[in-house]
Amino acid sequence: MNPDDLEPPKPKSLEPADLEILSIEALEEYIAEREAEIARARAAITKKQSARGLAETFFKK
Repeated sequence: MNPDDLEPPKPKSLEPADLEILSIEALEEYIAEREAEIARARAAITKKQSARGLAETFFKK
């Protein structure tokens, strides 16, 4: 079995916006959306690290 088959596909990268055409309000919204996505990704990392830690503790016994 190929190890790549076990990994889900990585999300496609976010396309950078043309910042020159965006208004100040649109830029602030753009930033807020990206920050929310970053926070969501960080929460997922924290959750996975916790699960990994619990699994490592369980299997060390």
